[in-house]
Amino acid sequence: MSDQDLLPPSVDPNKSVLGIRRVSARNEASTRSVMMVRDHILVSDEKGTNTGPTPLEMTLSSLLGCEGVIINRCAEAMKFEYTAVDMEADGEVDQRGSRGVQGVRPYFNWVKMKIRVHTDETQDRMDRLTKNVEYRCPVMNLFKSADVDVNIQWERVPS
Repeated sequence: MSDQDLLPPSVDPNKSVLGIRRVSARNEASTRSVMMVRDHILVSDEKGTNTGPTPLEMTLSSLLGCEGVIINRCAEAMKFEYTAVDMEADGEVDQRGSRGVQGVRPYFNWVKMKIRVHTDETQDRMDRLTKNVEYRCPVMNLFKSADVDVNIQWERVPS
């Protein structure tokens, strides 16, 4: 793969396109937080009271959701036809980090993903899609910038 495999930007590269994302939350002295995102209510909680996914589970959910968006955008730009994408993510966390043990990171050591794209496209086109998604996905790049070992297994599944 070379940089020639990267899709051209879908915006003017010389003009900033800035956006603000806003989330508000309330925590009532527990492990449970209720967030408002536009008109959506999200709940995060730890496993003890289990009224929602943990914040780190929500982070993995954000990763998969972002991958879905970027797969769709890249596929549209490439005229890459697919019918569905199945995704899974596992992440390892040493819980000592969030409990204050020095030298232990409080976030993921590694994340392993499986992405199955249902398509009849060629493997070469699938490889190009994969490269562009990994280059563009904001959440994946946050993980990589935080030095999380991200391992992605892509699979092309005939439709």
